[in-house]
Amino acid sequence: MQGLTFLGDRKLAFLDVPDPVPGVGEVVVQVKASGMCGSDLHYYRAPHNPGLPLERRMIGGHEPCGIVAAVGAGVAPHVARVGDRVMVHHYHGCAICRHCRTGWPQLCAPGSRVVYSVHAHGAHAPFMKTRADTLIPLHEALSFEAGAAIACGTGTAWGALQRVQLAGDETVAVFGQGPVGLSVTLLAAARGARVIAIDLDPTRLELARSFGADATVHAAAGDVAQAIRDCNGGHGVAVAIETSGATQAATAALRAVDVWGKACFVGLGGTVGFEVKAFLDRQIHIMTSYSMSSVGQMECAAFAVERRLDLDRLFTDRWRLDQAEQAYVQFDRQASGKGVFVF
Repeated sequence: MQGLTFLGDRKLAFLDVPDPVPGVGEVVVQVKASGMCGSDLHYYRAPHNPGLPLERRMIGGHEPCGIVAAVGAGVAPHVARVGDRVMVHHYHGCAICRHCRTGWPQLCAPGSRVVYSVHAHGAHAPFMKTRADTLIPLHEALSFEAGAAIACGTGTAWGALQRVQLAGDETVAVFGQGPVGLSVTLLAAARGARVIAIDLDPTRLELARSFGADATVHAAAGDVAQAIRDCNGGHGVAVAIETSGATQAATAALRAVDVWGKACFVGLGGTVGFEVKAFLDRQIHIMTSYSMSSVGQMECAAFAVERRLDLDRLFTDRWRLDQAEQAYVQFDRQASGKGVFVF
């Protein structure tokens, strides 16, 4: 089969690899949807490494969703059967440390940690081989595209909201309205919070309003932190979640939180820095949030079903894999919603 890989310098290639066969404890998933994640752009834009030959590169795509196509030895029927609709929690580790045992294999020791699309082939291909314990059942009420979103972007949004323990009577400022930020907006609004959405792109701000944002702030319109306070009766917000990875947004997020507020950083690429004295009497909580646990992925999916959330609206672009060049050129503009490859 052929799978898509990132070469860097905004170039892609297709790898010819044997059709995967499951080993002990493994399954093969027939991919039905493979989401395009903002973190893909770090590999897409990275400098080309000519020292890494094509045959040693990995198939990209870490938002997998599909149907179990084959089951290896040692996989119990209650874990996976051929025909099961599944998402994939796209990490696995040693399976015995405290992180793996609590559903956080991405926190396993670096030598034992596997991230699909980085250390092993991902889902931008017709089939994907994975450990059976990475599978998360996909409810019939959810499309394969929705499952792909929950497998990373929307699941990451859920993980951030769990980290900050968002209450329904709080106001949250969501910096960045790309796929993760829009998911934070949607989930936070569904949980009863008041949402202020911030972005540079007017189209994304319109999307945010349709996803439940109560107010929007254009990120280029002067003092963003003050604009957020103006939207909140002159007060800072209880929670700020930064998803864009921009240093300027991180700085504004810190300034926007109220006394005892929480600032949570999700986006990659930014730098967070502050003078301690300037924030000492604010008693703020500063934290990071990395993806979500396998338990959190299940909880996010259950919440989407229970609240009948239309996660399919996150996707503004659906592509075939042979349209990958066009798909990533479009996605690289960061001026639309989420993209997904459908099979």
